[in-house]
Amino acid sequence: MTKKKNPHVGSTFESWLDAEGIREEVTAAAIKEVIAEQLAAEMKKKGITKVRMAEMMETSRAQIDRLLDPTNNSATLETLMRAAKVVGRQLRLELV
Repeated sequence: MTKKKNPHVGSTFESWLDAEGIREEVTAAAIKEVIAEQLAAEMKKKGITKVRMAEMMETSRAQIDRLLDPTNNSATLETLMRAAKVVGRQLRLELV
């Protein structure tokens, strides 16, 4: 009896994402989730409420809700940079 070889043995998760054509989408979602979590953690650490964050950024609370929602990818780089500044951090992006 011959054993069937698994065609996925030895492949990477990244190669699977590439094969499915979703690598960029998944990567963007993961980055947004991490940034949203980091912003929420800094807000909590500094005692900044969503209402206060909105005031400091001169925006609405609804915008802050979208910014902190890891599934909402509508935040612009400018908004992310302003939010980072408000909590005393910097947003850094790099091409690798």
